[in-house]
Amino acid sequence: MAAAATPHPAPRAVTLEPRLIEVSAPRGARGVVLLLHGGGARRAPAKVSPAQLSVLRMLPVARRVAWASGGELAVFRLLNSRRGWDTLHTPVQDALWALERIAERLGRRAPACLIGHSLGARAALLASDRPDVRAVVALAPWVSPSDAPARAGSCRYLFVHGTHDRIASLARAVAFARRLSAHAPVAFVTVRGGRHAMLARLPLVDGLAADFACSVLLGRSRSPLIRRIEAGESWIAV
Repeated sequence: MAAAATPHPAPRAVTLEPRLIEVSAPRGARGVVLLLHGGGARRAPAKVSPAQLSVLRMLPVARRVAWASGGELAVFRLLNSRRGWDTLHTPVQDALWALERIAERLGRRAPACLIGHSLGARAALLASDRPDVRAVVALAPWVSPSDAPARAGSCRYLFVHGTHDRIASLARAVAFARRLSAHAPVAFVTVRGGRHAMLARLPLVDGLAADFACSVLLGRSRSPLIRRIEAGESWIAV
């Protein structure tokens, strides 16, 4: 008589929940900066790994913001609940969740800047209609022609995009920025030769993100480029 086959254990369900990582949370912080990563989608919903390259790309930006603010800004990184852009639960929802959790930790809603890369930049742009979001830095934003710019009268926007980006369309980003500029202050910095992660110009790109956040939230900046933007320049190539 043949032995009964041993049943295989059922696969464990993957828990898909966003995670908030504190980089710096000084007492009495004057503002908040939330870093939003990118990352491609998978065929099935997949958990975000802290070691994936799109997540690691935001580490130097977070450190640069914490340093540039001189301890006056709270800085957090978000790990999305899912990789890519799941239409049933998008990174926009994760970003809004993170802003709520940050407000709970700080005990109040503070003026916020969202800094995102690729799909994280898309999420930042689409989540910017909250009244506490005062600034968005969109690094190499992957945007869809159907994306509708958020209408946030108190928010300012900085786009930074490489001319050699083969993943996120520079033309789409420019078109989005032009539509957005009809009802909000927008600046666009084009990085000559920059690819999607813009790693070859990392000090410049990450410095622009940090200095723009400090300019909007703290009223100060070390960057000559940000000072040019403050003086009214909207389209700059570097």
